[in-house]
Amino acid sequence: MSKQQQLELDATLRQGAFDPKGDLAELRSGFEALMRTIPIPSDVRKTSTAVGGVNVVEVTVDGIDSANVILYFHGGVYVIGSADSSAPLVADLARRTNAKVISVDYRLAPENPYPAAVEDATAAYDGLLSLGMDPSNIAISGESAGGGLTAAVLLTLRDAGMPMPSSAFVMSPWADLTLSGNTIVDRQDVDPILKGEALSLRVGDYVASGNSSDPFISPVFADLRGLPPLLIQAGSHEILLSDAVRLAERAANADVEVTLDVVPGVPHVFQAYAAVLDEGDAALDRAATFLKAHFAVAQR
Repeated sequence: MSKQQQLELDATLRQGAFDPKGDLAELRSGFEALMRTIPIPSDVRKTSTAVGGVNVVEVTVDGIDSANVILYFHGGVYVIGSADSSAPLVADLARRTNAKVISVDYRLAPENPYPAAVEDATAAYDGLLSLGMDPSNIAISGESAGGGLTAAVLLTLRDAGMPMPSSAFVMSPWADLTLSGNTIVDRQDVDPILKGEALSLRVGDYVASGNSSDPFISPVFADLRGLPPLLIQAGSHEILLSDAVRLAERAANADVEVTLDVVPGVPHVFQAYAAVLDEGDAALDRAATFLKAHFAVAQR
């Protein structure tokens, strides 16, 4: 892997680090504008539709016709981001897994605080089942806040007695909104994107009148028994590293099949930079192998 790639990416990301003090409408529009500058291959199709009464973007790659679906939850500290803005990353995931991706436009805070995102994400999953999809053909995935949301949805499905998806893949999960992880402080200097202040200023938007230690808000405090196989990826240069580590530990202690994949020297959601970062490319390959293996197991 190239150290030069890491250094160049770090320098680029530091120029556009997340500013928590900005006007929320400007943050949202600026983020969407930035994401629209990322090219998407010409063979990728994006279709806006609804599943389970929730707006989604269906992302497919020409020539791939599979029964397998990845239900995807975007990041953005629960206040910015969209299904459309996640398209470059999910299109890459769709291509590598030979699957269709349904990216969910869950309601954002502060207009719609917890549990709105969990309700929308769960409704989208239930909508796939209502369309006749076998849960063994479904995987759930998400990055950052979407990674924490993935865990919350799995807990919701389990407690409701609903069938579980084949597996789940999360990238750099924000899984502790109490911000009690040691790397929130310890990795401040090496994280080029996020700072503890940025997260703390937005926690209240999502939590509102709830409790940030609620396991459906912060899954690092949850009993994870009964969840499907998990792959958790994170970079060593991110303040949310301890969220990923503790989530994996909770899963392991609950007898959940879990793989923790920590990549040295890379930032938050480094997989999104697979085109310019060898580590991101290799991580997505490992994720695709994981997802396809569990789709295959479920179909035997």
